[in-house]
Amino acid sequence: MTQPYDALLVYSFGGPEGPDDVLPFLENVTRGRGVPRERLLEVAEHYQHFGGVSPITAQNRALIAALEAEFAAHGPRLPIYFGNRHWNPFVEDALRQMQADGVRRALVFVTSAFSSYSGCRAYREDLERARTILGEGAPEVHKLRVFFDHPRFLDAVTARVREAVDASPPDAALVFTAHSVPVAMARTSRYEAQLRAAAEIIAGRVGRERFDLVWQSRSGPPSVPWLEPDIGDHLRALHAAGVTSVVVSPLGFLSDHMEVAWDLDEEAREIAAELGLGYVRAGTPGTHPEFVAAIRELVLEQLESAPRRALTVLGEGTCAADCCPAPARPPAARPSA
Repeated sequence: MTQPYDALLVYSFGGPEGPDDVLPFLENVTRGRGVPRERLLEVAEHYQHFGGVSPITAQNRALIAALEAEFAAHGPRLPIYFGNRHWNPFVEDALRQMQADGVRRALVFVTSAFSSYSGCRAYREDLERARTILGEGAPEVHKLRVFFDHPRFLDAVTARVREAVDASPPDAALVFTAHSVPVAMARTSRYEAQLRAAAEIIAGRVGRERFDLVWQSRSGPPSVPWLEPDIGDHLRALHAAGVTSVVVSPLGFLSDHMEVAWDLDEEAREIAAELGLGYVRAGTPGTHPEFVAAIRELVLEQLESAPRRALTVLGEGTCAADCCPAPARPPAARPSA
């Protein structure tokens, strides 16, 4: 039987890979959004703290290497390409290489597990713009579904959280974080509900009846409502309530890239230290074998009509044309990742 797809594209946000890349990258992210230059310079300092390099590209390449090994061991026999929205390798360059290699139809894995405009629809729109640039003969592309409730993805996150819980006092508060989005954007998707459902499953698996879901990495103006509370404010509230130790799991992120490395490992950790709170940050899925296996199963759903595995009823199937619409007033893009 002829394969209906002949490649997989791993499609991510992108990030600078040296000091000279930082401002051009941030300008790409925020182009047309009216973000003040002083805000770009502020965020640029976060990157310069790490030598001007975002970890995201290296982490995505490590994930691709793990996927290639998984495919070689178990199938399917698909080549894997890599493209980004905002920095090298750009998605249009990846599509151009795919076209040159004779790829006609490809599946697309977007590095976001949850539904939202910024984590789903915006990627699809940019992908279609890239195809338009290539014109006739551009590969046909189909995005894999969101996978926040895939059992093997949740197995990987649970393993990371359990490691952190085991390294903490028994009474440590369990706090899950995700990237905040404008409230108007949250209303156009199941983003918040999906995060809460995943957090509830993971908390139960590690024996916790109570957990908190909070937000991080806000970048919009104060006049625009975003999801709250912020992780820093929540740490202060926990301390005021008598909590002495916390486990923080960056549930909304797939790898330890800049928003984890700066916002949690630097800023949140510093707040915890000032308060005298014990602080352990759980790892992200990264290249955990169960996460890699989950991606393979998502591919097989489309390639071989394998059963769709999900632990909730909140997930989407293959993205509908009208999924995750933009809010009525598009928010300023976040100069981060």
